[in-house]
Amino acid sequence: MRIRFGRPGIDRYAGLFDVPVATGGVGVTFLGVSGLLFDDGTDAVMIDGYFSRLSLARIGLGRIAPDRRRIEAGLARLALGDRLRAVAAVHSHFDHVLDAPTVALRTGAVLVGGESTAHVGRGGGLTEDRIRVAGDGETIGYGSFALTFVASAHCPPDRYPGSITAPVRPPVRAAAYRCGEAWSILVGHRDGRTALVQGSAGFVPGALDGRRAETVYLGVGGLGVLPETYIRDYWTHTVTAVGARRVVLTHWDDFFRPLDRPLRALPYAGDDLDVTLRVLTEVAGRDGVALHLPTLWRRSS
Repeated sequence: MRIRFGRPGIDRYAGLFDVPVATGGVGVTFLGVSGLLFDDGTDAVMIDGYFSRLSLARIGLGRIAPDRRRIEAGLARLALGDRLRAVAAVHSHFDHVLDAPTVALRTGAVLVGGESTAHVGRGGGLTEDRIRVAGDGETIGYGSFALTFVASAHCPPDRYPGSITAPVRPPVRAAAYRCGEAWSILVGHRDGRTALVQGSAGFVPGALDGRRAETVYLGVGGLGVLPETYIRDYWTHTVTAVGARRVVLTHWDDFFRPLDRPLRALPYAGDDLDVTLRVLTEVAGRDGVALHLPTLWRRSS
């Protein structure tokens, strides 16, 4: 099979970066990869949040650890104060959970996710009272927000499969961050707003049936190199299942590039955003669903 070099350009999709700026109430800030901050000015919850953005060479050849300088810079930009209540992880790969214990320690938040994520927290210095292991179908309240965890699956192929069975104490190889439990996370707010965070482009058929969310933050990393039938099934078992009328795409950006540089798409070697957007634009138009790309650091409605 011939390797395709380069990456899709995102300038051609400029019209999709049109999620309105939040002017009050709940705002959602895109942090790169599948990172999202839900914030109403009093309470906040973070899903993932990968600020370290380590280089491909570091990931592939060395041992990795959170980059505290980059984490501090990201948190300073968000100006969270003491209102971050929880940091949740959709699964336990490094680009989702590496920074989570440091963020929790820095802000006073609780780390919540599966047992594998809990082991990352233990290795990162969190005590048991700062770790919450979620169960399938469980709803946990954090201030004005409620997080519901629904068992899901990682997008194929899973490069680091399996569970984490002991505390992970960095620096370690990237492979130490095995996937563990994968989740669909439903985020509800006391004002009635609802969202689904599908951080990995995997799904369990029927798992979200009967759930409802107005907006889906749909992870698409790796989706563009999978069969079109898979892409359509993914849409059906996430967006269609919850009756969403709006979709914001996440996990399309090159997470080996630091956040102080403009975002760019993942290379063709691992993904094809052009294919993903062609198929999803078609199904979104068919279903009358608005499709968007998020803007980094923008607090959006």
